[in-house]
Amino acid sequence: MSAREPLAGEEFYHVRVRRGGVAPYVLMPGDPERVPKIARFWDEAREISFHREFRLWDGRVGGAGIAACSTGIGSPSAVIALEELARAGCHTFIRVGSCGALQRGIEIGDLVISSAAMRLDGASMQYAPPGYPASASYEIVLALVEAAEKLGVRYHVGVTASTDSFYTGQGRPGYRDYWWSYSKTVLEDLKAMNVLNLEMEASALMAVATIYGLRAGAVCAVFANRVEDTFGVKGEEEAGKVATEAVKILARWDEIKRRHGRKYFHPSLLET
Repeated sequence: MSAREPLAGEEFYHVRVRRGGVAPYVLMPGDPERVPKIARFWDEAREISFHREFRLWDGRVGGAGIAACSTGIGSPSAVIALEELARAGCHTFIRVGSCGALQRGIEIGDLVISSAAMRLDGASMQYAPPGYPASASYEIVLALVEAAEKLGVRYHVGVTASTDSFYTGQGRPGYRDYWWSYSKTVLEDLKAMNVLNLEMEASALMAVATIYGLRAGAVCAVFANRVEDTFGVKGEEEAGKVATEAVKILARWDEIKRRHGRKYFHPSLLET
């Protein structure tokens, strides 16, 4: 076995699936417990593996193959999942998570669809310099918007900030009330930049997917509004439903592109 490409038998070491053994459209929650919760909205579902933080299910919805793989908390493990799932043949990755809002008027339970993300993570810095953008696939953004509209879910679209710290990196005090200058100003700075929300995985997934010519995006339920200092666990189910519906939409658009010999989706394809 080579240390350069670690395997467990014929399976990739962390996510424990072999090449071609999983559907190409992957939903990526952080919490392993969210995987079966999301899979309840599919027509068919089965667990493939559960190793460390990586819980992988496969199934079908609306005639399309769909998968869900948990990533744990943070960009390093999220990128491991993307790396190995890409090797397995996956091409579309949608983070389905929770977040803290940074703008007034974004309510607990609303969804935030990321158009791009500030790379305040460390993992993506191992792939590209700070100036390299973390932008969502426009097809994923459009599919998530279409899905939210169809399901009647409140949503917002805009820039996300992804950090590697839940505490000081997101403007919370550390142990024994530890602060430093960055911690004290980060929330106001991001709010002034019209950043909509904070979370911990989207920027790395988007940047690395773009480097590899793959598609990535994110939809997160708002559990907190940091400006209004409110908190509640709400919107998790809606995020899973919207992401699942978005996969159905993307699969349909991909088939239309294939039939018309087009690389990119554009609305007029639906008229032909």
